Amino acid sequence: QVQLVESGGGLVQPGGSLRLSCAVSGLRVSIADIGWYRQVPGNQREWVTTMSSGGATYYADSVKGRFTASRDNAKNTLYLQMNSLTPEDTAVYYCKSILLNLWGQGTQVTVSS
Repeated sequence: QVQLVESGGGLVQPGGSLRLSCAVSGLRVSIADIGWYRQVPGNQREWVTTMSSGGATYYADSVKGRFTASRDNAKNTLYLQMNSLTPEDTAVYYCKSILLNLWGQGTQVTVSS
């Protein structure tokens, strides 16, 4: 059974940083395309970034230059380093197995002073 579990969310001041984690079980991240998405209540879920099985990364324009996706194959975990956060980054962040269309439960990120 494949599971994705996000963690690392929280409250941070504008300009601050957070690192989210997506721990994956039942699927090797080294052979999987994994995406990060975010959703504000009342809005559609928004794509943030994708890391391909080959390690290539793609970013939405809204986060390019501020967010960095990475992974640790030994820990079977993906990370999303988020810098220079703004209140517009406030959302629930999800990771997703692209192939299986399987989502984690999400982690809340709140950027506020």
